[in-house]
Amino acid sequence: MAVQILTDSTSYLPEATRKEFNIRSVSLNLTFGTDSIREVDIDNQTFYPMMSAKGIPISSQPSIGELYQEMKSVVETGDSLCCIFLSAEMSGTFSTGQIVKAMVLEKHKDAQIEIIDSRSNCMQLGFAVLIAARAAQAGESLKQVKEAALDNIRKSRFIFIPDNLEYLKKGGRIGGASALIGNLFKIIPILTVENGKTNILMKVRTKGNAVLAMVEKMMQDIKEYGLGEIIVHHINCQTEARELARVIKEKINIDPEVLDIGPVIGLHVGPGAIGIAYYTKIPMRS
Repeated sequence: MAVQILTDSTSYLPEATRKEFNIRSVSLNLTFGTDSIREVDIDNQTFYPMMSAKGIPISSQPSIGELYQEMKSVVETGDSLCCIFLSAEMSGTFSTGQIVKAMVLEKHKDAQIEIIDSRSNCMQLGFAVLIAARAAQAGESLKQVKEAALDNIRKSRFIFIPDNLEYLKKGGRIGGASALIGNLFKIIPILTVENGKTNILMKVRTKGNAVLAMVEKMMQDIKEYGLGEIIVHHINCQTEARELARVIKEKINIDPEVLDIGPVIGLHVGPGAIGIAYYTKIPMRS
């Protein structure tokens, strides 16, 4: 019996990586009025002009039908399944996964399914998925695969910076007055994900200074905990992301991959957002 891995579209794992490790994925959705679009069916170049024209969409979890089909198709092969989804604080995907697991077990009572709340999103989630997939490919048991993912969650961090505060304001993540004052004085929050929620790590004047502070935080973590892997995330600012990757390579002699953040997460921070996701060799949290 092998172990298969299922995640959701907000992990933003490269397609080549998902294929290499046979990682299954279900898509979250975006709804503009009566029009619903799967996140995987729209790119950022199309999404943000659509958002400007139609207003802020509602994001929603994968459909029960899609989740059920993915889980059922795995257990019917006789394999076990480890599902790793974005934070339960941010989406109903994890809780719906629990419901669908119960549905599958009604017909397949011997099925082995584990569902993990990653407590994050983007490649902080993606790294937990990737580590689990490597463990599965190495022939480890479902219990060992699950522990590998949980161990990585204790080691990972995601830090990101919006280009301005307008999208945080539109999405209700920051008040109108705070956004107005912040933009006026060029105050940029450095954001991170802890305990499943987006929090402000620090506030810095200008985006350039925020990027430098973000890199400094990364270097502090690496000095204290070591480094596993690292990537650069961005939304529609490839040039800035490549420059950040160059700075990181200068500091630690690693050339990080540059990856897009998709619409479901990106609608809250907007184009121009840039960040880094990484995990360390020893845990940063218990």
